[in-house]
Amino acid sequence: MDTLLEISENELDDFIQISNRLYDLDFSGYAQESLRRRVLRLMRLKSCDSFTAFKYYLANESLTDSDLLNEITVNTTEMFRDHEVFKFIKDDIFGVLETYPEINIWHAGCSTGEEPLSLAILLKESKLLKRTVQYCTDINSEVLATAKKGIYDLKEMKEYSKNYLKSGGEFSLSDYYVAQYGKVKMHSDLGKNMLFSKHNLVNGSSFNQMHLIMCRNVFIYLTNKQQNQVLRLFVDSLVPRGYLVLGAKESAVFSPVLNELEVVNSKLKIYRKKN
Repeated sequence: MDTLLEISENELDDFIQISNRLYDLDFSGYAQESLRRRVLRLMRLKSCDSFTAFKYYLANESLTDSDLLNEITVNTTEMFRDHEVFKFIKDDIFGVLETYPEINIWHAGCSTGEEPLSLAILLKESKLLKRTVQYCTDINSEVLATAKKGIYDLKEMKEYSKNYLKSGGEFSLSDYYVAQYGKVKMHSDLGKNMLFSKHNLVNGSSFNQMHLIMCRNVFIYLTNKQQNQVLRLFVDSLVPRGYLVLGAKESAVFSPVLNELEVVNSKLKIYRKKN
């Protein structure tokens, strides 16, 4: 196949319409260049040497909505990813959260669940887990199914263990899982108060009375307009003085909602809703 394979803006629009009509997936809010790269990658994987051939494939092959979603979206996550963020949450935010009788946390774009589990471990060590509900949402029902199981590769645990300790972990990460046949099963009590739900950030409804919202490395795939829409959703979902944590390459600085937020830590992209 021609390595210089390319698609036009009109063809990309066609893909968005086909995905919406045939697969009930809305990619209209994705940043164009990011979406273009993912579509070209999928065309090469399916040996489609033109967009016409790719349209035929989408219309006639047995791709499921989850198959298409998995190819177009990027589900990369780790336990205690960016350990400085988790350390800050534990040292500087947990002290505020513990003043509430019940704590609501929303993981928007939770992927396969490593982030909610990481926070659950730190919440448990801080004696906050039992009165915390973690709302875990993603557009992809397949990754949500993986998150519910809490089963991961054992080979990842060595690196996760290092980041756990750097995040302020007080024991050993191995205290929180059972290993067998190259896999680990996280302890069920960590996920007891996790609620999993399919949710589209671009056109979904708000989750009210959240004390902490974590949405990391999702904005980079959205247009500026859609980023502002999602930030509006988050601000509406937070309680006064509630926290918002974005990804390392993301920011709320240029959003119209910034006047409703204060910057808590500019390096770690942590914000707080004004009273």
